[in-house]
Amino acid sequence: MTANIKLRKVWIIAAILIVVAISIQFVQQPVQNAPVTNPMKAPEEVTQIFRKACYDCHSNETRLNWYDKVAPVSWLIKKDVEVARSRFNFSTWDTLSIANQQVRLWEIVNMVLTGKMPLGTYDALHPGARLTSHDVDVLKKYVVSVSPTKYHDTVQIKKAQQEYEHFKPQTAAAKNIPVAPNGVKFIPDYKNWQVISTTSRFDNHTMRVIYGNDIMVKAIKSGHIKPFPNGAAIVKVVWNIIEEQNGEVNPGSFNNIQIMTKEDKRFPDTKGWSFAKFNGIDLKPYGDSPLFNTTCFNCHKIASETGYVFSIPLENKDLQ
Repeated sequence: MTANIKLRKVWIIAAILIVVAISIQFVQQPVQNAPVTNPMKAPEEVTQIFRKACYDCHSNETRLNWYDKVAPVSWLIKKDVEVARSRFNFSTWDTLSIANQQVRLWEIVNMVLTGKMPLGTYDALHPGARLTSHDVDVLKKYVVSVSPTKYHDTVQIKKAQQEYEHFKPQTAAAKNIPVAPNGVKFIPDYKNWQVISTTSRFDNHTMRVIYGNDIMVKAIKSGHIKPFPNGAAIVKVVWNIIEEQNGEVNPGSFNNIQIMTKEDKRFPDTKGWSFAKFNGIDLKPYGDSPLFNTTCFNCHKIASETGYVFSIPLENKDLQ
């Protein structure tokens, strides 16, 4: 008798689940494909790679398999596609400025090289989307080709070096501290912090030095980065590169300074992170409103495995 009651309960639960599963199919949220208005213009070999690995999420040409249309999976896919398109959309690519296109291309290649894109879950369901080493080489060469190296003459090199020397005391002695639209202040004292990493970007010919305050350094050394503690701060100083024909590469004119600070109560919508950018030797704050903080964070979401910070040392022991 007891066994029959248990079996009846199992059948009732199964029936309820089936009814729910069928019912939610009528609450569909299909992915809408808008017209392709300004598609990317690139060599066929390049566009084919993007089509197989990126277009299903980052274009208005999303192709869905039958299982992609089954709720609640379809709801998750719709959200993922909307987020992907908001970051960049190959169907409207040519509406971006040339400079913005170069930045997006570098981000794409960087995400591929670090294994963050295409997403592992997407690869698992779409094995044909996986990129080969040849595909990656093609993309890297293309990114370099759209932003070729410009060699500098003696006058330009001297001017850049003078600006480099002039900027160093300027930041240290800053009196009128600039403030970003979200209220984040420039931090003149960053030069007394520890250098935690150096990077370069071949797409826009810049190099950067990344500094971390004591809280940031201790968090990285101890591995406590998910999440980073309140008070952690990172400053990235970006210099334009002077590239000479003999192969020498040196810091040239100053480009900008970027700041990230961790303040959970002040910036709850961006996992506690604030962002600020100050351009040129005048340190002009970037952004027209505090909303740019969310725009910055949307890019950093990809780095969730490292506490939403891209440029941290690979080896914690490297920090003294």
